This record gives sequence, structure tokens and C-alpha cells, in this order.
Amino acid sequence: MKTLLSGEYDRDNAIVSLHAGAGGTESCDWAAMLYRMFTRWASDKGFSVEVLDSLDGEEAGIKSITFQVNGENAYGYLKSEKGVHRLVRISPFNAAGKRQTSFVSCDVMPDIEEDLDIEVKDDDIRIDTYRSSGAGGQHINKTSSAIRITHFPSGIVVQCQNERSQHMNKDKAMQMLKAKLYLLKQQENAKIAAGIRGEVTEIGWGNQIRSYVMQPYTMVKDHRTGVETGNVDSVMDGKIDLFMNGYLKWLSLGAPINKEDE
Repeated sequence: MKTLLSGEYDRDNAIVSLHAGAGGTESCDWAAMLYRMFTRWASDKGFSVEVLDSLDGEEAGIKSITFQVNGENAYGYLKSEKGVHRLVRISPFNAAGKRQTSFVSCDVMPDIEEDLDIEVKDDDIRIDTYRSSGAGGQHINKTSSAIRITHFPSGIVVQCQNERSQHMNKDKAMQMLKAKLYLLKQQENAKIAAGIRGEVTEIGWGNQIRSYVMQPYTMVKDHRTGVETGNVDSVMDGKIDLFMNGYLKWLSLGAPINKEDE
């Protein structure tokens, strides 16, 4: 595992963002289930979880949430979760009892504390302040201390409402933006290299990395590596190491394209 977790930022803490897709309450509920899965996994590892920003669903669940997982190799493990997660089940929110498919996108980046050599021009960003929506005491809720930074050239939006002061939230959000821009630059370089080998694949909204099926049978399958299990309950309780380990081994082999997903 030490060999597999030898990436530049694998040892760092991880910042994870979940965003519910189309599907209203059902997708928001799926986002909440995934958040629970990740926090259970982190707890089993002895890692701590800190919510940086969250927005509840209108009826239930979570519309979006950004949280930091603190622990050795947190990013190295959680980078396997970046992509679209698909749920198939009989929805408890559907009176007709029909099977429903929901999607949640998961973004993962390292919590890079060093000052990255990434230039962010003032003209390229808009900084908005807003009142924090989550729990956090009277001070947080009474002041517009939460920060949202929009980066126009890339379309990246980062938010932070966890820290006590607006200044601290701004610093954290800017740090997140630089980390995302750094990863974007790395991805572009990798795509150029992969283009030479003819192995470019896009992880789009309709191209899920993993499917979680609860009805009419139970199965969780990773579409990149082929790793699967029939024990959905265990997976939703945070037992996802088999998928993470499978992904790391898959990466070490040069991440070949899974033929069935072409």
C-alpha cells in the first residue's frame, strides 16, 4: 500500500464535495447516504471529518456538502471516489413504488497547505459573502462570514462557511481554488500524454464510476476496475476499502480502459 500511495499529495488530508444531481429529493437523499458512507469509512480509519460548507435539500437529504477528511493518506485513498456515483432502488419518496435512478457527483482534492505556484488574477474571480446556513453558533449565523469564490476562466466555484471569521473563510476558499486549478493543470498535462497513447476517457455526468443497485438485486460495482460486491449494506456502512484498493492497483497498472464501458 505504501508503494501504491506514493503520489505527490497522497499523504495529505482530503477535501470532498458531493453534489446531488437531477432527481430532487431522491438525489439529495442519495447525497446524504454517500456522506454517511464516507464519514463511517473515515471513523473506521481513525480520521476526523470537518464540514466546510453544506446546503440541505428542500425536503430531505443534502443538496451539496464539502467536508475535509483529516488523516494520513486521506487523499491517496479518497481520490478513488472522484466521479459520478449512481444509485438504483425503489424510492421511499415515490408513492408508486417504482425503481428510480439517482446520481451524485463527487469531487476530491488534496488539502495542500504549501503555497502553490498558481496565479489567480483579481479580474478572473468574483468573491461573494453570504450568511452561513448550517449550525455553528450565534456568531456564525448572524454575520455574513461565509465566502464563495467564482473563477471565471475555469468555471470553478468554491465555498467555505466553517471558519469563525470572514478572513479565515476567504483564505481557506482561496486555498481550495488554487488546489483545484493545480489539479486541473495536472489533468490537462495527463490528457496530452494519454492522447498520444489513445487512452483519453472523460468522466461526465452520464458516465458513472460506480453503481449501487438495491433492487431487484443487490450489487455495488466499480465500472473502472470491475471490482464488485453483493453486500450493499456493508458498503453503505463505510466498508469501501475493496474499491479503493482495487482503484490504486488499477492506477499502478496504467489505468487501462474497462472494455465493457467503452
